[in-house]
Amino acid sequence: MDAGLLKDDVHFAGGCTPCHGGDDTQTDKDLAHRGKVKRPSEDLSLCGKCHGATAARYSKALHYTTAGFRHVVTKRMNHKEARDYNERVFEQSCRSCHATCGSCHVKAPAVGGISIGLIKGHRFVRRDEGKTCAFCHGGRVYPEYTGDYGGKADVHYQKGMMCMDCHSAGALHGDGRAYRFKEEVKGRPSCRDCHRPGNEERLTTRIAHLRHEGKVSCYGCHSAGEYRHCFECHEGGAQSKADFVLGLSPKNNRTVTTLRLVPTVRDSFKKQGVTMTHYDRLPNYWDAPVHNIRKRTDRTRSCEACHEEKRGFIVKERLIKNGSRSNAGVLYEPRPIPAKP
Repeated sequence: MDAGLLKDDVHFAGGCTPCHGGDDTQTDKDLAHRGKVKRPSEDLSLCGKCHGATAARYSKALHYTTAGFRHVVTKRMNHKEARDYNERVFEQSCRSCHATCGSCHVKAPAVGGISIGLIKGHRFVRRDEGKTCAFCHGGRVYPEYTGDYGGKADVHYQKGMMCMDCHSAGALHGDGRAYRFKEEVKGRPSCRDCHRPGNEERLTTRIAHLRHEGKVSCYGCHSAGEYRHCFECHEGGAQSKADFVLGLSPKNNRTVTTLRLVPTVRDSFKKQGVTMTHYDRLPNYWDAPVHNIRKRTDRTRSCEACHEEKRGFIVKERLIKNGSRSNAGVLYEPRPIPAKP
């Protein structure tokens, strides 16, 4: 680290020991580092000494609790299986993905055993989405947004917007309430926060929005094209490939939206003794708020793309093999365009 930080950054006002422990009175390296805490921000109470309100809220935030990974998948399990999953899978594996304060503000966490290390020479960084958000969400979301998958970059990225222009610090730190999954969180980013219905410049655009109100999500029409899907669970050596999937939302079966394959197969946790008795309760396809938005796409240029050619709509033959019986609920066939009299 840059020794100048000891003078320039208020976090080092008391030196290194208030956070990392050790003995700064020793001149021998080994003695000085005895009792050193490698990742002090794992203990939120430490950051809470100065940032009490933020730490208290963050202790219940989904980025810290990773409760979404716990509560969604356990819907497929009976009570005993859910308990075994929590003990043998979630606490041993999934919980390792949670983000501490330091994960975003000092040092990027290790993902798949790889880390980019200190974000900026141990300087406490308020925000740097390209090194923090991108590192954990770089498997799918961030490369979709920047166009690094080879597709078109999101129009918002091209305009200079980054993650926290939509996802605020307050939202990431939480509001002090413990949520089971992100859909319960109030005030999540919405396209309508900026794009108010009725403010369209063109009449044809306003009519299109009115006709599709409540029937198609913004992503359904404005996703630029293919985005990433995972196949096989992580333990089986996850593989990803690009695809574009339209179907009914499992959370609102009246709305067509972009879907992403969730590769939880029937024997994902078989080695841990969890057989998922109620596997068919949930589909393998879930709403995907994809981050490759464009103003004009094949579906905004032509009604025929959906209503005649049915491009992108998932059909029975394309469903994952040996998948959930609930997958049938995401299938949707667009109505043909009425013939002119």
